[in-house]
Amino acid sequence: MKIYDELVARGLIAQVTDEEEIKELINNGKATFYIGFDPTADSLHVGHFMALCLMKRLQNAGNKPVVLLGGGTGMIGDPSGRSDLRQVLTKETIQHNIDCFKKQMSRFIDFSDDKAIMVNNADWLLDLNYVDVLREVGACFSVNNMLRAECYKQRMEKGLSFLEFNYMIMQSYDFYYLYKNYGCNMQFGGDDQWSNMLGGTELIRKKLGKDAYAMTITLLMNSEGKKMGKTASGAVWLDPEKTSPYDFYQYWRNVGDADVMKCIRMLTFLPLEQIEEMSKWEGNQLNEAKDILAYELTGLVHGQEEAEKAREASRALFGGGSDTTNMPTTELSDEDFTDGSIDILTLLVKTELTASKSEARRAVDQGGVSVNNEKVKDIKTSFTKEDIGEELILKRGKKKFMKIICK
Repeated sequence: MKIYDELVARGLIAQVTDEEEIKELINNGKATFYIGFDPTADSLHVGHFMALCLMKRLQNAGNKPVVLLGGGTGMIGDPSGRSDLRQVLTKETIQHNIDCFKKQMSRFIDFSDDKAIMVNNADWLLDLNYVDVLREVGACFSVNNMLRAECYKQRMEKGLSFLEFNYMIMQSYDFYYLYKNYGCNMQFGGDDQWSNMLGGTELIRKKLGKDAYAMTITLLMNSEGKKMGKTASGAVWLDPEKTSPYDFYQYWRNVGDADVMKCIRMLTFLPLEQIEEMSKWEGNQLNEAKDILAYELTGLVHGQEEAEKAREASRALFGGGSDTTNMPTTELSDEDFTDGSIDILTLLVKTELTASKSEARRAVDQGGVSVNNEKVKDIKTSFTKEDIGEELILKRGKKKFMKIICK
């Protein structure tokens, strides 16, 4: 199966322009394509995961990725999918975030021997002269068409700043610049980026002629990715310091039954033939599918050793095993004990199983906290070092737990 057909079969393609030309380029390894990442945090999250996996698939098929880091556009903020104005970041914060992104992306993309390149749009956007932009780029855009774009329509009632209104022009200019200077002939983005992406394609053709070879593809990337990237407690990060490999594993292990095969199809590199067989699984077999999903994705992000540890820890707790070696652990020091003991509410906050003592109190009152498989019924319950012994397993709900040890 050719790579374009595989992308379709995996449910990744949402919309395209010039499908036959796109198919020809991708299938023959002739695409130089870019995906943009605005550095709004100091770590990528699983909402970016689909884009990274896509770049890896296309690079494996001989195509050349261009990673565009939005040092310039990040100073404006993309209004797509937003109900309010993004926080304006300083140049220093943006640069720090870019440095963090670079380290994480190298796990997915091979930058050796010019197989891929990484660029920062601050290098060209920040040097632009405002009047020159108005004359060279602004004249190519219809305000009426821009206001009809979905990314702007949803903000009109609450108010769309002129700062954000310029985002489409900046993103379009990125494609124009990459086309001229790097031979980038294709752009990929999430389905919420369609209007911005079409703006880039049209800008190239208006400036360089209708025969200019520029294509766009949007994927079920940001809409699905944003849903994947958020949990009740916040984002799931690719940085192990922000989301541990175990918590990353558990996130995918706990996806809904209705989503597990979709995630396996879109995000793993398992053969489609194997996935089609798995799609027939029902009942308890879906738990096995979730374990495969979690193991495969944890291995991609954190390496096989961490994936093995996370799987072993999960099976030890939920599968009745006894080996707690790889369980997530909190170590208590003498300072954590008051008059020789630590109460359950303090312990829940210390282990970050709850964000506050009031949340911890509710969890205990609702019967959602257990220690060594025994439910904690009293918020005044406390533990000495002797009670903890070699280790103590603290659990909140069905899926969050922590091994407690003392120094």
